Amino acid sequence: MKRFLGFIKKEFYHIFRDFRTLMVLFGIPVAQVLIFGYVISNEIKDVKIAIFDQSKDEVTQQISSKILSSGYFLLDRNLSSQKEIEPVFKAGYVREVVVFEPDFAKRLKSEGKATIQLIADASDANIANQVVSYTSGIIFDYVKLLNMEEQGAAGINTEVRMMYNEGLEGAYMFVPGTIALVLMLVSAMMTSISIAREKEMGNMEVLLVSPLKPIQIIFGKVMPYVVLSFVNAVIIIFLGHIVFGLPVNGSLALLLGVNILFILLALSVGILISTVSNSQLVAMFISAFALMMPTILLSGFIYPIENMPEVLQWLSCIMPPRWFISAIRDIMFKGAGLLYIWREVTILTAMTVFFIAMSIRKFSVRLE
Repeated sequence: MKRFLGFIKKEFYHIFRDFRTLMVLFGIPVAQVLIFGYVISNEIKDVKIAIFDQSKDEVTQQISSKILSSGYFLLDRNLSSQKEIEPVFKAGYVREVVVFEPDFAKRLKSEGKATIQLIADASDANIANQVVSYTSGIIFDYVKLLNMEEQGAAGINTEVRMMYNEGLEGAYMFVPGTIALVLMLVSAMMTSISIAREKEMGNMEVLLVSPLKPIQIIFGKVMPYVVLSFVNAVIIIFLGHIVFGLPVNGSLALLLGVNILFILLALSVGILISTVSNSQLVAMFISAFALMMPTILLSGFIYPIENMPEVLQWLSCIMPPRWFISAIRDIMFKGAGLLYIWREVTILTAMTVFFIAMSIRKFSVRLE
């Protein structure tokens, strides 16, 4: 036992002496959280628009002010003719042009309705849909405030409430996915590279003739990454809470427990990758292509699983990050307990047991 603890201590020293390894372990995860939280977002903010007001009355000015004060839009320019619309789109100055028809206030008063045309740059269809949707919502709120919008024959008012993320902030979507991405890549990739490095340099044979058993060598190499990956998870959760205001409504102990379970799973995958890798380069390529792309594309991290073809939906079921992301979102945002995430925990546990068994078996056979 004393030799085993000494071996683990030596591995910690080896990691802390390597500045590049420390940057991969701690620098990249922090950068990824900030990048995904701030840069990659499905929200719109400060979108440049132009206004072509052919009426220039009090009502059109009030609507324009309401649109611009929403925080979503910035006025790039006021247009004076219909001919200016296409050139401003071609030049890339604006994403949308709001056009008020002539005699807007008079028509609204006499006929009970008036027309606002929203012209959007649909070269990026997703942004165009969002911009038009936001603008329409602001205009509808203004009309509703004036009590000039008919709500149907029954006079039914529709109220919308967004639960668990009332502000529809993108960080709520991306930070949990970033935790999965970081833990999967750091835990699996660093473990596979670490063991592959020993093989590549010929040190594995030296370790095997030591008093340590092969299983002790494996766990000795892996244990530092368990601790460091757990520290990474805590740092990311802390950053998400402090920087982006993400809540932890559920049990913190359960949240950390699920993170440890996922770390063990990722480490076992890393050991499995190392069994088919004779060099660090091969281990890195396998880790990147087999783990990073599926984590991003098939886990629900960025793209909704429900929108995928049925074949890919079934394929996503064997992706561990899918179940991990679902579990931590439920714990953090919904305050769910183990009773509500038992399915995700059971699947992750089964995957962990499977990969650990496969890793140890294949690793032992390879070493013999």
